[in-house]
Amino acid sequence: MAVTEEDVKPDEEPAGYKMSLEVQIENSGPCNKHISVKVPNADIVHFHNEAVEELLETAEVPGFRKGHVPPKLLQKRFKEELGNQVKQTILVQSLEQLSEENDIDPISEPNIDLESIDLPDEGDLEYEFDVEVRPEFDMPDYGKLVIERPVHETTEDDINAYIEKFLNQYGKYDTVEDEAKVNDYVSFSASFDKDGESVSKISEFHAQIKEVLRMHDAEITGFDALMVGVKPGDKKEVDVTVSSEAEKVELRGETLNATFEVKEIHRLELPELDSEFLSRIGFETEEDLREEVTSILERQTSYQQRQSARAQVLEKITDSADWDLPEQLVLKHVENALHREILEMQQAGFTKPQIQSRENELRQNAVTSTRQALKEHFVLDKIASTENIDVTPSDIESEIQMMAMQKGESPRRVRARLVKSGVIENLEAQIRERKAIDFILEKADFKDVPLENTEENNITAVPYSVCGKVDDASASDENDEADSESEAKE
Repeated sequence: MAVTEEDVKPDEEPAGYKMSLEVQIENSGPCNKHISVKVPNADIVHFHNEAVEELLETAEVPGFRKGHVPPKLLQKRFKEELGNQVKQTILVQSLEQLSEENDIDPISEPNIDLESIDLPDEGDLEYEFDVEVRPEFDMPDYGKLVIERPVHETTEDDINAYIEKFLNQYGKYDTVEDEAKVNDYVSFSASFDKDGESVSKISEFHAQIKEVLRMHDAEITGFDALMVGVKPGDKKEVDVTVSSEAEKVELRGETLNATFEVKEIHRLELPELDSEFLSRIGFETEEDLREEVTSILERQTSYQQRQSARAQVLEKITDSADWDLPEQLVLKHVENALHREILEMQQAGFTKPQIQSRENELRQNAVTSTRQALKEHFVLDKIASTENIDVTPSDIESEIQMMAMQKGESPRRVRARLVKSGVIENLEAQIRERKAIDFILEKADFKDVPLENTEENNITAVPYSVCGKVDDASASDENDEADSESEAKE
């Protein structure tokens, strides 16, 4: 790049300098575009001049007063620094300009190999990159949908059943020596083998004896029949099939031999609903507790209505949702989709066992459920953009207040945990999607139908994988709660 001393002069360009970019955009697959950019030499000279002028004011060179160093000497002495600065400026501004001038809606940072881009001494600068973009589809007709709305009136039996589950969190485990019964809690060690070779081991875990044992990547049906009657020291073996969407691809659909060794058997003794216990959990009377439980159950009904409406809305716009999503995009969002579902269930007041069961179910079908969740997100996000639906700070604060009340924590602590785990962005997206659904439902015709009982009382869920340890959202939550308890004690 030939730059003369005369080139270095006060910038006479308008404040918003516009580059003469040559841009080529090609579709390179579902939700992917390949972009080639050519930056003319005249633009390179412009930004080089700006960089030299800026350096003139600050550079210190022996033998010269600050601001009086000859430009040619500066260019020679600080050639590498100037080159890096110019390249960075050109990349940033060219990306901003091409985004403004072209119909590109990225959903991730562009994949640019910075090391491969060289700033030429002469001629134009060229670079190319791939970027994931939002899918292109026709806006669905959502003006007047007919939606089946599941309805349910909370009964005293519903309240009693929820309180019993709630009390489980505060129950006392008594070790027993007699044979295990249904609903007892058993401590095990477990090993999982394939063709005589060890796949994974769990040194100890705790599970309630129910019909189905649900793990991250497998389910054992008939778990109650297997475990009823066992005593400490007993061993039980059973075959288990790994989920077709397990994290370890090589084990998907494979049959493993599971060996459970019983360590201890526990029976849960629930606390009495006396004034001391009620005060401990933040209620003055049992009636206050029942009112709060009624509110929680109503939120759960609302949650199920939203989920049902969400599914129906997406089903009714299948003509617009028949586009494909790349596998890598789906895999990148598996954990994010899982965190969002768990967050919604926490907001709705579901218990830990209920959330754990749903988490394991999602993990067993992680790719399929995430692909569906992403399609749903893109459709609802486009509707929200079309209808100018936004999330305000007060919307987020109200949501945090509700979560804090439910967990018995301060809003400050809940917000800190959401920020630390990166879930705060999920919360905002959830609220926006919920508003979009509410907007659709305001225009919809409803047909009330009985709410089906989806309670899974026959399932016990544990945060483990038969294929080996995985990072999971619930474990993160448990760690956060442990931190909170530790801080409270301090």
